[in-house]
Amino acid sequence: MSPATIFNIHLVLGYVPWLLCFGAYIWPRLKFMDRTEAQRAIATLHSFRFFGLVFLLPGVVGPNLPAGFVVFAAYGDFVTGLLAMLALLGARRPSIFWPLVVAFNLVGIVDLVVDYYHGTVLDLPDLAGQLGAAYAIPIVYVPLLMITHVAAFYLLARPQPKIVPASGDRQAGGLSSLRSRSSVR
Repeated sequence: MSPATIFNIHLVLGYVPWLLCFGAYIWPRLKFMDRTEAQRAIATLHSFRFFGLVFLLPGVVGPNLPAGFVVFAAYGDFVTGLLAMLALLGARRPSIFWPLVVAFNLVGIVDLVVDYYHGTVLDLPDLAGQLGAAYAIPIVYVPLLMITHVAAFYLLARPQPKIVPASGDRQAGGLSSLRSRSSVR
């Protein structure tokens, strides 16, 4: 098998275990978490994207890795990671947190889509060996990043749970008797 064929198989199959893991263990918890906590969990994962700067290190990646791929991938990851960290730091202030959540997810998903595009246009599968130690990033890490960006956007677009009085607290009245439907379960 050619290196390009192996790389393409790795790219596709990299999604399979993450989708299975995400569907079995992560998504069932994320979808029932408090909206802010779910986005904080996703932001925590993406805050490690500063690691994408590894694409700029000679000796880690080969010298023939196209600059058109390397520069955008490295800095796109870096900016996404910084925005995710800022979101985490601003989690106690919704006016800061929510715009940063949207920003790191938009920047992050654009980064990944453009990286896939550059990888295709610049024939990255034929140059897969030039990824060196960074080979694991598109195979192991990127599928989880893409899946969690999609989940983050789904959670952002999902309607907020309505606050309703809990069945046993209706007579008590007041704000302390109100619970979200998700807390009534």
